[in-house]
Amino acid sequence: MAECPTALPRAAAATGFSPHGHAAEVEARSRFGREWPDAVTTMRIPTLTCCFALSLLLAPSVPALQVRVPYVPSPAEVVDRMLTVAAITKDDVVYDLGSGDGRIPIAAAKKYGARGVGLDINPDRITESRANAKAAGVEPLVEFREQDVMTADFSEATVVTLYLLASANAQLRPIITKQVRPGTRIVSHAFSMGPTWPADTVDQFKTATGDEITIYLWKFDGKFRP
Repeated sequence: MAECPTALPRAAAATGFSPHGHAAEVEARSRFGREWPDAVTTMRIPTLTCCFALSLLLAPSVPALQVRVPYVPSPAEVVDRMLTVAAITKDDVVYDLGSGDGRIPIAAAKKYGARGVGLDINPDRITESRANAKAAGVEPLVEFREQDVMTADFSEATVVTLYLLASANAQLRPIITKQVRPGTRIVSHAFSMGPTWPADTVDQFKTATGDEITIYLWKFDGKFRP
């Protein structure tokens, strides 16, 4: 499903995130906007102080966080299990953060009649997702947006799905718990939300190919978690 070593899951994504394709990689661009003051060269101050002052002037600035994760799609068997664990119904609005090729929103729409929204930062993945939705015959029920999940509005979601990284989940935790309503289900393939927010359900199973899979489910209780 919104790019790091290929050994890690899901791609550059929505949000920066993208998995199945949406981790935490802070991109900083160097900023050099001021000249070193002439007065400093005439001041009699310790060398360490000069070095420290210089480092403050030349240190790169850090823009808003943008999450990057490798693009590794969740297998169809895992997607089905995530939707089952989340107890999807036709009344749900499923937001996939880092939606990759769109398989989770498409599966939710096709199997359950739910409305699905996929967010991904990669325009190629969005194009692919829309084509996949058309091929699956669920275009009226799904929508794909080229967006950074760190800044996106997904407050209407009744279900949020993730396949990112632990560090990406930690960055999203305060955003999710600030936006979604009590009762919203959050489902993550492989990665938890950290020790400060233990999952309500941990589902472990083996796929047909013998892979051991862990799926985490939270039912949001309305409490903000930084």
